[in-house]
Amino acid sequence: MKKVRIGIIGVGIIGKNHLDEYAKLDGAEVVAACDLNETELKTVAENYKIPDTYTDFREMLKRDDIDAVDVCLHNNLHAPVTIAALKAGKHVYCEKPIAGSYVDGKRMIDAAKEYGKMLHVQLSFLYGLETKAAKVLIDEGKLGKLYHARSTGFRRRGRPYVDGYGTKEFNQKEIAAGGALFDMGVYRISQLLYLMNLPKVKTITGKTYQEMEMDEKRREISGFNVEELGLGFVRFEGGLTLDIIESWAIHQNGLGGSSIVGNKGGITFNGKVNGANAPLSYHTIVGDMDMDATFDLGGADYRWHQLRENTGAYDSSQSHWVAALQGRVPLLPTAEIALQTMLISEGIYLSDRLEREVTAEEVIEHSKSQVVLPKSKSTEKEIVNDYNVEREGLAN
Repeated sequence: MKKVRIGIIGVGIIGKNHLDEYAKLDGAEVVAACDLNETELKTVAENYKIPDTYTDFREMLKRDDIDAVDVCLHNNLHAPVTIAALKAGKHVYCEKPIAGSYVDGKRMIDAAKEYGKMLHVQLSFLYGLETKAAKVLIDEGKLGKLYHARSTGFRRRGRPYVDGYGTKEFNQKEIAAGGALFDMGVYRISQLLYLMNLPKVKTITGKTYQEMEMDEKRREISGFNVEELGLGFVRFEGGLTLDIIESWAIHQNGLGGSSIVGNKGGITFNGKVNGANAPLSYHTIVGDMDMDATFDLGGADYRWHQLRENTGAYDSSQSHWVAALQGRVPLLPTAEIALQTMLISEGIYLSDRLEREVTAEEVIEHSKSQVVLPKSKSTEKEIVNDYNVEREGLAN
């Protein structure tokens, strides 16, 4: 089929990861790249054989030979750049989280509908073998009626920059909007929302922490003002519930994997137990005996690829995006799942601030745009100003 022509905006750590994924796909061709760092941009373009480069993404959007753009910027720039690209007639693939706040994410989805373009958000856990296996078990009724899920994410000391890796921007609310919940929790929460068929949120209770010691010099340099640990409890319409623990740093040697349970069986996902990896497992009762089972996921994956149509379209977020753009498969509702994930995370922050349970309606009412004017970089200031004008247009 015709190759999808892609322009990428942002060639940092995440941008390079996306480029590596596109390089595996015959159906994708990255024809342009944009970044404010001209030196890095030149190096990346040479390494990935990208013919055209830009330092202003708006110039790239003027091209009529680009089908879609891939937004790999800091969280609080997702909304303005995505909406500008949608308005320019491009389909958009955006790095997680969908944006810096619920209201910004909602505007992205509204803009995609208004301009008649597809919006896809990077939720990589949806394409993992564990998720596929869990969905088969749920669809076949092996869990029965679902009623509770648990989202667990563990790093013992894995705070970006202050614990020795990554960049300081991950730790600044003004750029990243959130910490552990936005960085890693989004993967597990979205995975469970997908498997539960995206239930509607009713209420959220939560608490966040930043308690563990860190190098004081790096604390000062990074401006660390986000959570290293997030906890939450969510009630959904229909009786489903979800509890959450997401750790960038905690004095534990591991947490069991995420899980989902029904009245006939339960699933536990890969996690750390006493420092060792535990595989996906299924738990039920057979002959009045408690049974715990594991699966040959490698064998299943091989058969599915041999016997089922378009299985490769769900091998990764990028492969799914390209397949959807080519019309081979319908696009999964990743933007809607990502928006509900944002609602939950933002609800945890609001609950912590108000010290009480909050409703979904309260979270939406309190949600404020995180697209703010940066202290430097005139190009980013122009992007934010453009977004504010566009935001007013969408509101009207």
